[in-house]
Amino acid sequence: MKTAVVGMSGGVDSSVAALLLKQQGYNVIGLYMLNWEEENAQGACTAESDFADVQRVCAALDIPYYSVNFSKQYYDRVFRYFLDEYRAGRTPNPDVLCNREIKFGPFREYALSMGADFVATGHYCGIEHTDRHRLLKAKDAGKDQTYFLNQVRESQLKEVLFPLADLNKSEVRALAEKYGLTTAEKKDSTGICFIGERNFRKFLQNYLPAQPGPIKTLDNKTVGEHIGLMYYTIGQRRGLNLGGTQDGDGRWFVVRKELSDNTLYVSHGDESPLYSRACIVSNLNWIGYIPPQSFCCTAKFRYRQGEQQVSVQLGDGTACVRFAVTQRAVTEGQYAVFYDGTACLGGGVIDKVIY
Repeated sequence: MKTAVVGMSGGVDSSVAALLLKQQGYNVIGLYMLNWEEENAQGACTAESDFADVQRVCAALDIPYYSVNFSKQYYDRVFRYFLDEYRAGRTPNPDVLCNREIKFGPFREYALSMGADFVATGHYCGIEHTDRHRLLKAKDAGKDQTYFLNQVRESQLKEVLFPLADLNKSEVRALAEKYGLTTAEKKDSTGICFIGERNFRKFLQNYLPAQPGPIKTLDNKTVGEHIGLMYYTIGQRRGLNLGGTQDGDGRWFVVRKELSDNTLYVSHGDESPLYSRACIVSNLNWIGYIPPQSFCCTAKFRYRQGEQQVSVQLGDGTACVRFAVTQRAVTEGQYAVFYDGTACLGGGVIDKVIY
């Protein structure tokens, strides 16, 4: 009998992943991973209650469970990067890095050291193991999480199973309810654990000092003051605290952040400054795919976005990605993720946006 160690988060997805593997005849072990130790008593992370849910689910499934603490590795490999990117005026996605540096790094290695033949998670995606390891989109397009796995190295996927590949979210919840799992109706977690439901600005102020500066229009007219470039994203409309104008309709929105002089640039009504025609991507990672020097495919530049037609030209460790149709609010620090049909080819960090 093959052993599968399942990364248990205390949510319904990992609970059903464990259920399915047990039904398929695996010797299943639950492993809960602690990535963040909240020092503030008012913190929003729910590690204690999540682990209690893991215990209840594993008891219902009659499988053993353990916990492992990777909070130091998380701080060093993910959180430091998160802060560095914000210092640089970019908008990072730490969930992407967490998958490569923690879940499919130390966590996977720990699971294999326990004697696992396979490591499984509750991600909504598929995988194909042949002579290569290919990452595939999930059946539930609305829940597909290949975007967040674009930086996982192919070698890290070698012993991995994704039991939810062919299920919709509604089917997952129905299975959890059918088999009496306490997580059946549990609300999905949102955002990053170390921020949780807290105010993002207040959290970030604990680590990065705010540096107020001017808010200007693209023609260099000062219209207000920002509280720190790190608190704004390209395309943002809310929280600018700018009034209306007499020379046009519409709302203010962020179009550029200039770190050199600590200036936030905005536009009013006219969204054309948000649209770009290409971007430069670095930290390229390919999954089950050897790319030619130039090729066409589809790509996503943020998680909640449909795939866009692009052409890719590889350079010296980077790629120039040209858009078939101009794209709105492509953001430096986020990820460009490439697709070919049902396969996720990989991705990289957006380093520069070309307007």
